[in-house]
Amino acid sequence: MSEPIPFTHDVDGERLSGLVGGGEPARATVVLLHGAGNGSKERLVPWLEEFAALGCRALAFDFSGHGESTGALRESSLRRRFEQAVSVIDARARVDGPLVLVGFSMSGQTVADLVRHYGDRVAALGLCAPAVYAAEAWDVPFGDGDGRFSAIIRRPGSWRAAPALEVLRAYEGRAVLAVPGTDEVIPPAVTEAVSAALARRAQFTHWQLPEAEHRLGLWFRDRPHDRREFASAVLTGLGEQGWTATRAWVAEQLPEGRTVATSTFLTGGWSAQLRRLTLDDGTELALRSFVQPFFRRHAPGLLAREAGILTLLAGQEGVPAAELIGVDATGEHCDHPSLLMSVLPGRVRVDEGELDARVDLLAAQLARIHRVVPEERPRPYQAWTSPERVAAPQGALWERAVEVIRRDPPPYDGCFLHRDFHPGNVLFTGTGAGLRISGVVDWVETSWGPADLDVAHCSTALALLYGAEYGLGFGERYAARGGRRLAEGPDHLYWRLLDALAYAPDAAKLAGPWRELGRTDLTPEVLGGRLTGLMERYG
Repeated sequence: MSEPIPFTHDVDGERLSGLVGGGEPARATVVLLHGAGNGSKERLVPWLEEFAALGCRALAFDFSGHGESTGALRESSLRRRFEQAVSVIDARARVDGPLVLVGFSMSGQTVADLVRHYGDRVAALGLCAPAVYAAEAWDVPFGDGDGRFSAIIRRPGSWRAAPALEVLRAYEGRAVLAVPGTDEVIPPAVTEAVSAALARRAQFTHWQLPEAEHRLGLWFRDRPHDRREFASAVLTGLGEQGWTATRAWVAEQLPEGRTVATSTFLTGGWSAQLRRLTLDDGTELALRSFVQPFFRRHAPGLLAREAGILTLLAGQEGVPAAELIGVDATGEHCDHPSLLMSVLPGRVRVDEGELDARVDLLAAQLARIHRVVPEERPRPYQAWTSPERVAAPQGALWERAVEVIRRDPPPYDGCFLHRDFHPGNVLFTGTGAGLRISGVVDWVETSWGPADLDVAHCSTALALLYGAEYGLGFGERYAARGGRRLAEGPDHLYWRLLDALAYAPDAAKLAGPWRELGRTDLTPEVLGGRLTGLMERYG
């Protein structure tokens, strides 16, 4: 294999030193971006050779103030790193060719900036212990470690509103995230946020390296097998956004002669990716794929359960559910565990229009679900929190709430539970006198347990969406529409708090999906305030 060829590139008054490997024609141009501190292109030489061997042209260069490039590191900034990367890419990569971006540590931010800049041209990402930063840090010179840049990035939680996370949430190509077992530089919460962002739309692989530490450039340099595996993973399905296996599996589930004409994302969920597939004859199907590491791990049980429930509900009156087309619960055939089903009419509504009528319909629908009698009971319900797991703020109010659930569950008469019934999983059609529920979705958590749990879960969601009074009044609406007998007194409070405390301290995980559905007013702060208000009313 030929050695990488050196080059220099002048930009912004600096001379950057770089290396290029591979030839033309190439599958893609891979751009390798080193981290901060003493990072340099020299650590990336094995990567140049790896990607060249896989048929790509590969570039690496020293940002100003690093390696053999000119400039002072203290004068650099995130903006300058981005601008330098754009200048090198525009000069050295084919204009009409796909880009693959691989970034280490600080360059996680630069990769996100480049995705925003190049859009659909970016076919794949490889992120190794990546960092993301607050918007206000982007223009600020790095300094000597004791200036404004350092103050911004050391401020607790400053990264939470990082624009890079929004970019990664919208990215739809291939993405591989390498995470070291021990990282003394990047907080675990940052890594979790990056992982969750990529899982929204990307064909995403979360790759854990238990024995590695933060400097993954050095880790991979000394482990050619791991490096080769990572490079191959990044290039999987290049040109098809990484979904080669899933596309092939879907094609096998379709009627003979039918093909998928278009694929679009459906909004509003957070545990799985959901796509609307339109066939060449206009038929619409929905594809659910579990991509997040936690849900992918539990997908065999979740998707097998949903497939069974959809089959059961096909013969039930009054519970509109999708038709099962196919399921690959283990991901044996697909890129990720997936389920294919029909598309139900209607849309999710979390707005405030016709609110009382919609809540009444929700109550009546839940009562009908609880009247389903399956031949075989689903699994017993699982509590989503416990006194030991509640992440509640400090204070007497929250301590009292936790004490309420510090007991054995009250006795109950079990029934068939949806277990995740709330406005985000219900479809509506019509308006006024024609307002109807046209579908209930997301049956992966179906269980056997107390009706109070489903009522409590919908009550919490209503309180967070519309205020405590809607949550507190949902049980009465349910009872008035033929629902099962609900618990009273301390038992009633136990079930309500067992659900609500699962969202402590701020219900922030609901903010993203609901904001996507138009409720931009539901910031984490608003949801946190409403959760606290609900606790006060229960208290």
